[in-house]
Order: sequence, then structure tokens, then C-alpha cells
Amino acid sequence: AVSANGNGCPPIDIAGGEVPGGEVQLAGDKSSQYLTSILLSAPYFKNDTCIHIQGDLTSKSYADITLDIMKTFGVSVINESYQRFKVKAGDRYNAQTYQVESDWSSASYFLAAAAVTGGEVTLTDINPHSVQGDAQFTSVLEKMGCRVEKKSNTLQIKGNPLKGITINMNNMPDAVQTLAVTALFAEGETVIQGIGNLRIKETDRILALANELTRLGAEVGTGEDYLVIRPGDYRGAEIETYDDHRMAMSFAVAGLKIPGIRIKNPTCVEKSFPDFFQRFANL
Repeated sequence: AVSANGNGCPPIDIAGGEVPGGEVQLAGDKSSQYLTSILLSAPYFKNDTCIHIQGDLTSKSYADITLDIMKTFGVSVINESYQRFKVKAGDRYNAQTYQVESDWSSASYFLAAAAVTGGEVTLTDINPHSVQGDAQFTSVLEKMGCRVEKKSNTLQIKGNPLKGITINMNNMPDAVQTLAVTALFAEGETVIQGIGNLRIKETDRILALANELTRLGAEVGTGEDYLVIRPGDYRGAEIETYDDHRMAMSFAVAGLKIPGIRIKNPTCVEKSFPDFFQRFANL
């Protein structure tokens, strides 16, 4: 594989042929997506593959999703404490009819809506026991004061007065923006840790959150991998989305409590949730 422009970035020219497999060294501190792509392909490599993770693997929950779906389709992976992953060459996926789960990242905005308004929201056709990392966002809201009731394929949340928490969100990176906005309406400060990889998402999400939360009137502190949010006196504002779908959807939650919020470039939600604002309006 060769970068067409010689700068290490796409477009990339890829020559066909067998992939040898074998021993692979992979940095794990920036993203789990590189691991996922190799794992999914590894059964079709020429030789058995062992992926050695350099450092601590970030966003382990996404690796769990990958391993779970590979197992469902007939390929088992040996996971040695998220430091080594072993895949046998020659294993093959078995075709089947598969029901794709509802997306917990998208659900987080509706859960947060109940949390900040003190209302009730019921989610249907959702798996409360999913391996998706963001399925644990309900536990975060419980720690902040909400009441959650889970059934086989539904979940109900009731908002209560919120309190600030300190939490490591490394396994729920896509829910960080939702939590940050929710924290605006909690009593006391909220400290969100373990989120350094948010700096290399659609935008530098730590910087983007600091900018827009401050614009609304919160007091915000940041570090390389953390965010501290202290409630303040809020005012309406135009929210810059940085062409990041999760910025737009998260700050829509703030609009439920702060009059005068306008979301710039709302069409950026089309990346993951094209009809988000129509569904959100139905609340």
C-alpha cells in the first residue's frame, strides 16, 4: 500500500495479492479501528495472525463488538487481555440472517433529554445487555441521579436532580459529548477522564466542547485527556458544530433547557442520524 501523494494519507494505491499474516505490531493508544479492520480480515490471510498491541488499547468496547460479531458469524479470536489477539487462517464466516442492534450512541441523546428535563423517556427495540460500550451510558446517568428500569428489549429512564461525577469514559468515547452537555445541569463539577483519543475524531472534540460549553456560560478546564465542567449562568448562543454530527446532536439537548440556542450546520447529523432533529422534535 502506497500513499499516492507521498504524505502517508489517502488516497492510497493498494496492490492485490495474498496478505501474509503472521506477527503484527499495532499501536493501540489512538484508536481501536485499526485493530478492528485487521481482525475482520485476518481469517483470509495466508498464515495465522497474532496482533501485538503496543501500549494500552483504547476504546476496548469497540474491540468487544468486533469479537462478538465475528463469533456470531463463526470465527473465534483468542483475546489475551487486550494485549494480543490471535486469529487462525482458514476460518470462514458463515452467512446468516442477522438483526442489527439499535445504536446506543444515537440513543444517548434521548436519554440525556430525560435527564436534563426531569422527564421520562422509553426506548423500545433496544438491547439493554448489548456489548456496545455506550449501552453503559445509562449507568452513568444513574450515578448522576436518574432512575433507570431495564426490561428484555426496552428501557425507561426518569430524570431526577443531577449531581456532578468523576468518570473515565475511555470505553464510551462517542457518549462524551452527550455527558458533557448533561453536566451543564448537574450540581457540582463533572470530571471526564481517559478521553485523549477524542482529539483525533471528526474534530478535536475536547477543544470543541470547551469552546461551545464556555460560549453557553459554563466554566471549563481541559487537559490532554480530560475535561472538567463547572455549571454557570447560561445564555443562548449559536453553537459551532465543526462539521461533527455528535456536536450538533449533543447541543440540541442543551436547547431543551437554555432558550436561544441555534445549531450551525445541522445537516452534519446526516453522517449517522439523518432524521435526528425530526425525531428529537417528537419529544
